[in-house]
Amino acid sequence: MRILRTDEARFAGLPDYPFTPHYLDVAPNLRMHYVDEGPESASPVLMLHGEPSWSYLYRHMIPQVAAAGYRVLAPDLIGFGKSDKPAAVEDYSYERHMEWLASWLEALNLTNVTLVCQNWGSLLGLRLAAEHPQRFSRIIVGNGMLPTGENRVPTAFSLWKAFASHSPWFPIGRIVQLGTERTLSKAELAAYEAPFPTADYKAGARAFPKLVPLSGDDPSGEANREAWRVLEKWRKPFITCFSSGDPITRGGDRYMQRRIPGAHGQPHITLRGGHFLQEDSPEDFSRIIIDALKSEMAA
Repeated sequence: MRILRTDEARFAGLPDYPFTPHYLDVAPNLRMHYVDEGPESASPVLMLHGEPSWSYLYRHMIPQVAAAGYRVLAPDLIGFGKSDKPAAVEDYSYERHMEWLASWLEALNLTNVTLVCQNWGSLLGLRLAAEHPQRFSRIIVGNGMLPTGENRVPTAFSLWKAFASHSPWFPIGRIVQLGTERTLSKAELAAYEAPFPTADYKAGARAFPKLVPLSGDDPSGEANREAWRVLEKWRKPFITCFSSGDPITRGGDRYMQRRIPGAHGQPHITLRGGHFLQEDSPEDFSRIIIDALKSEMAA
């Protein structure tokens, strides 16, 4: 496996991203980067990004939740951000991503975790919580799901998968902008491009759409069905925080609210914005997290 590592100089001076980098080897010669802000002894909040973003997506939320007294951890998935990047699309699989993320979670020995996840952060995070339920105390999902291949996929996703697989042009910043209602600045667009100096570095971003289970016999379908068997008995708080303008995940919030016991009676909310609600409604998204954590303390 050929591993690429983005030069640290490409991340110098990014707007609103002053965080000290932290690194952990999650496999031999494979380094994962993560943000770790707030008191180390405080309850951890794990923020998982998706496709094709990185922890920069949470830059406006991390300080707010940390300032409220919580420890915020935001890893860059392998292939993204400041984390190492295997150079071939074939180097990535759903199971490998799960192994890398579980290795990180266990190495840090995180417990009483509040999971905040969106997009592929949900495909990985919901599996992670289901497979390590003793480490998680609540789940907050924004614009994400845990597909098993048994339900019809939206046309918008099929088009996106074809583009990621076949287009010679794969502009990361513009892709994020397409999923965001507000206009990103040139510096913000450049920040999303920063991890990917050449096309070789984008293998992980191109791989993700192919890894979504689309049929019942998909290799990851059964593992996801097993995770759902856990989630169908999940009685810890489960909150959905979807946006009003996402054609890909629309309706997934109501589906999870019906199916997961811990979702009953929770303060589910629909926020203004596109697919990347961290860009469109970061203050409101942060408030949902902080209120959920405070409600537990009050109880």
